Amino acid sequence: MSTNKTKRPRPYVLSETNWKDLKTQDFTVAVLPWGATEAHNYHLPYGTDHYLAEKVAISSAGKAWKQGARVIVLPTIPFGVNTGQIAIPLCMNMNPSTQYAVLKDTVQVLAHHNIKKLVIVNAHGGNNFKHMVRELGLEFPSVFCCAVNWWQSVKAESFFEEPGDHAGELETATMLFLKPELVLPPEHWGQGKSKSFKIKGLKEGWVSAQRQWHKVSEDTGVGNPKMATKDKGEKFFNAVTTQIASFLEEIHSADLNDMYE
Repeated sequence: MSTNKTKRPRPYVLSETNWKDLKTQDFTVAVLPWGATEAHNYHLPYGTDHYLAEKVAISSAGKAWKQGARVIVLPTIPFGVNTGQIAIPLCMNMNPSTQYAVLKDTVQVLAHHNIKKLVIVNAHGGNNFKHMVRELGLEFPSVFCCAVNWWQSVKAESFFEEPGDHAGELETATMLFLKPELVLPPEHWGQGKSKSFKIKGLKEGWVSAQRQWHKVSEDTGVGNPKMATKDKGEKFFNAVTTQIASFLEEIHSADLNDMYE
């Protein structure tokens, strides 16, 4: 007798659900995973950021859904701001102005269907939605928009010796847990050594400028992945998704007319 079970569509994942089920739902929060397509050291796939954005968003939404939060995860946006990586083959760039246009169209649909809360789950350091959220607040005052950088939702230092900034221990460990078949063996891992600006203000971070990535890192990584393990990645992922799920539950229940204390 076969033990295979038919996998049912998850009602909180828009790309899986259908009109028959969806028309009976009353969603309160839309979740938009947003990643990038770029080189991640030698060993991680170009899709690392959008894989992570999607996995974090869906897992968090699933936990929140079980607690009664009516959330719906939108399809993942796979392109991010990669203006500094343009010299690296097929690092796909989406300019901030294009990102805003995508967000504006998305919020327009949500507003039309009375979904008044949007949470962007960002998985790429080059994406910055802060000013876009502010502008959307003027254009669509009825929709509350916010953005979370998933890797900052819990203290990475509690899980990793050297989290790293890009394709380091944090991302490598999480991918070893979520997508191990796409991670090359450790002998292919670059050390993730990187250079910093020579100019004092830029080095200290109180002046900002675009880095030219191919001049910053030979292997495109920033942070050494050598201590990464699947076990660390699993613990971190579970902590992150529990934290974000709690936030989604709060947003679901929040009164947008009474947000301050």
